[in-house]
Amino acid sequence: MLNPYLKLNQKIFDEDVEKKATREGYGEGLVELGEKNPNVVVLTADLSGSTNAEGFEKKYPERFFEMGVAEQNMAAVAAGLGVTGKIPFISSYATFSPGKNWETIRTTIVYNRSNVKIAGHHSGVMTGPDGATHQATEDISSIRSWPGLTIFVPCDGIEAKKATIKAGEIDGPVYLRFTRDKTPVMTTEETPFEPGKSQVFWTSESPQVSIFAMGYMLYQALLAAKSLEENGINSLVINVPTVKPLDEKGILEAVKQTKAVVTVEDHQAAGGLGSTISELLAKNSPTPMEFIGLQDTFAESGTPKELLAKYKMDAPAIIEAAKKVISRK
Repeated sequence: MLNPYLKLNQKIFDEDVEKKATREGYGEGLVELGEKNPNVVVLTADLSGSTNAEGFEKKYPERFFEMGVAEQNMAAVAAGLGVTGKIPFISSYATFSPGKNWETIRTTIVYNRSNVKIAGHHSGVMTGPDGATHQATEDISSIRSWPGLTIFVPCDGIEAKKATIKAGEIDGPVYLRFTRDKTPVMTTEETPFEPGKSQVFWTSESPQVSIFAMGYMLYQALLAAKSLEENGINSLVINVPTVKPLDEKGILEAVKQTKAVVTVEDHQAAGGLGSTISELLAKNSPTPMEFIGLQDTFAESGTPKELLAKYKMDAPAIIEAAKKVISRK
């Protein structure tokens, strides 16, 4: 059942469940941050509309900087702002930032611990018809080893707003990962969000498998958990909105209960959430695992629903993975 202590959206499984893009939550969070702190500034690379930074642009034009199609320059300018008292947010598609400007972010922002927040939009196969050139599916793996970087992957539009606001309060570089399309709203304004903490969204008596999910893929994990329970298989579903630093204590406690793990992400199966959890378990509690994500391939163009099914990243695939990993215990 849904965890009653987290004040989740009780209409999660309804056909008419509310949907909202995480990039919308980002835009709302920027405006609220701008109201609270005059040091917050926003830079975009010709994508203020697509990244929902336009609300901040309209309300605080003197604190908004349109850098044009120049992602490296955007990062370098933000690095300078970030070491002189400002709190810059840089907005672009994740394939461009941290894609095209990877080295610039590494050297000017992360190495100098500049107080910059990198908003990577249009991540994963959720980007759909735009195809592989715009579907960022390896962004986390390419930056996760940067020292001192915080990585947030909010599960829905409400959590995205909370993550954006928290990012502005953290001293140091933060990567925020957002999706383009509207996705089911699973949380509420009352659902707690704490950087570095995971949350058990679905809990069952005597669970047999722990399903860890990041981003909107949490919804697919919840659909799988509901179906599994209806068929006599109990599980835990854990939301992991902070990929770095990982909630090691919370994850190990969940795994201790089940001794079987499935990780779920709209990202390459290598290098993302599954990899970071497997590193933790290899060191502390070796455990059978199955990894839901892209399996060493680029995705085609298509609707998100079609792509999730084709690349075995939807609820039926999670159910299959859960049964498989339980059999390996």
